[in-house]
Amino acid sequence: MDVLATVFVTPFANMWSNPEFVLEVIIGGLLSGVMYSLVALGFVLIYKASGVFNFAQGTMVLFAALTFVGLIEHGLPIWAAFVIAIAVMILLAVAIERLVLRPLVNQEQIILFMATIGLAFFLEGLGQLVWGGDVHPLDIGIPKAPLIVGGVLVNEFDLVAAAVAGSLVAALAIFFQHTAVGRALRAVADDHQAAQSVGIPLRSIWVIVWSVAGVVGLVAGIMWGSRLGVQFSISLVALKALPVLILGGFTSVPGAIVGGLIIGVGEKLAEVFWGPAFGGAIEDWFAYALALVFLLFRPHGLFGERIIERV
Repeated sequence: MDVLATVFVTPFANMWSNPEFVLEVIIGGLLSGVMYSLVALGFVLIYKASGVFNFAQGTMVLFAALTFVGLIEHGLPIWAAFVIAIAVMILLAVAIERLVLRPLVNQEQIILFMATIGLAFFLEGLGQLVWGGDVHPLDIGIPKAPLIVGGVLVNEFDLVAAAVAGSLVAALAIFFQHTAVGRALRAVADDHQAAQSVGIPLRSIWVIVWSVAGVVGLVAGIMWGSRLGVQFSISLVALKALPVLILGGFTSVPGAIVGGLIIGVGEKLAEVFWGPAFGGAIEDWFAYALALVFLLFRPHGLFGERIIERV
């Protein structure tokens, strides 16, 4: 009992002895969670429109960031590098639809999933071949000095990154709900065959949604690259979106947002208050442990659609 009290009860009691510090940790977690949500959104977009779990989304984040920083290192201004990187990701989406998705139409989901694993390794190798394997520092002019807001210490870079990510998420929500293309995307997500029967071009929709996921990956890569440097470990950071998807649901855009915030806050609180009792580094595995609990008790996530199979 003494051990359990030391590991669980004491840290929980100490948490509320300094409410301002707890608020700082929670705010830091929320800001990180928005970044996780941005990466998870790319997974959700592709899964909803094509039914493909894109294992390569994390590598797409890395490849987009490598392209952006590589163009800057070759002398292009930031705005030009950003525009060209968007064009590269759109061309990549067209190539994926033509060379990967189109030949595998009507194949089993596991085959499509394995294809995205191969795509992940291809993009990682291509990025290393073109831009090299070194860490590329990235400075896009966002200050990283700490700020004190209402007595709470907040990182200025995290605030800007969260604002950018939140704005992109809001823009995508408006795009899906209030544009003709967005409605077509939702129709394809609901029923591919029914969408085709009313004249919605499925292949064009796939290109659009992979392009949007590529642009989302570019923004996420720039934000993470500015924080960590553009390096190949970014693709592993992007995989933190998997627990976010399990919590929020693979088909839910709001779920990606809420799941990211839960993971962000949960891992920060766990690292600060429970990390010492577990020897530290709890932030590395907390999200996956929480996802395992959800898989056991709510496998479709908080906002995901419950799958019912009738036999």
